[in-house]
Amino acid sequence: MAFEIADGPAVYILHENPDWIPPLAAALETAGVPYREWLVTGGSIDLNAEPPEGVFWSRLSASAHTRGNAHAKEYARAVLRWLEAAGRTVVNGSEVLELEVSKVAQYTALRQAGFDVPRTVAVFGDGDAVARARELPAPFITKHNQGGKGLGVARFDSHEEFDLALAEGRVEEPADGVLLLQEYLFAAAPFITRAEFVGGDLVYAVRVDTSAGSFELCPAEACVVPAVQGFAAAACEVPGAEAGADAGARADADADAPTAPSLFTRRNEITAEHPLIQLLATFLRAHGVDVAGVEFIETVDGRLVPYDINTNTNYNPDVERDGGPSGAARMAEFLAARLADSYALTGAQR
Repeated sequence: MAFEIADGPAVYILHENPDWIPPLAAALETAGVPYREWLVTGGSIDLNAEPPEGVFWSRLSASAHTRGNAHAKEYARAVLRWLEAAGRTVVNGSEVLELEVSKVAQYTALRQAGFDVPRTVAVFGDGDAVARARELPAPFITKHNQGGKGLGVARFDSHEEFDLALAEGRVEEPADGVLLLQEYLFAAAPFITRAEFVGGDLVYAVRVDTSAGSFELCPAEACVVPAVQGFAAAACEVPGAEAGADAGARADADADAPTAPSLFTRRNEITAEHPLIQLLATFLRAHGVDVAGVEFIETVDGRLVPYDINTNTNYNPDVERDGGPSGAARMAEFLAARLADSYALTGAQR
């Protein structure tokens, strides 16, 4: 299978999850930006050939392996190196991919830049998790180095509880064999903040309700499942995957149920002038990250702690419909400008 090539310069979206693309595709179509999707789940490239003319936007996710795409990360590495070697414009390129798929890479880079990051111990393979966990006060959490969707995140209120879970095989094995043990951050209020950046600039900040204690905070519409009020977004499911009479009955029941308020709302008081946002914008530019959703927590003892850099960011539909700036529209404008800069396109040509 070959990747589809446009007739002229276009935006190429490299990804492995079609369920996350429709809102972004709609924004590109509205802006009149030609685009093609490259599913990095298979296919082939001739390393001696020139890539097509265009701007290439990498939307690879650290959670690709949970959707049956265990090798997408390696495929993307190969394609991005090929594109960059040919001098093509790449948005969130190969070095950014390494941040996406490694919390260790994120924390070491953030710490080097002077950010307050969670104290974290990386355990490799079987390692010495039991002993190293005792270096952290309880409660503490586990998470996967190659994360996304809250993979492997669990809270342990005692070291003995962790020991038992480990002995019984209830500590989920990470895809890359690297398990993180991390201090538990006590939030001043039950929410985290996700700051959305495009082109290195803040688009908006989102308040994400965590009052139900869930660690699964994917903002995409494809990640949202019916839930009681206050229960955070759960594992990604494909909209429309249900079929038959059961699906109809469930839809009727959902229609009759009261609508819970969204877990995602704008924090309009968080602006580009906020000191943390300014530092994050500088950090992202320094590391070549054009598009990101950076999650941070405000702790009960006054710390501002960034703990996750998402470089394949999605935009929550409830937030996007509230009349404020649109991340998807800003993304389309950014890609259109990069395409025009790269190929001196006029508005008519776009």
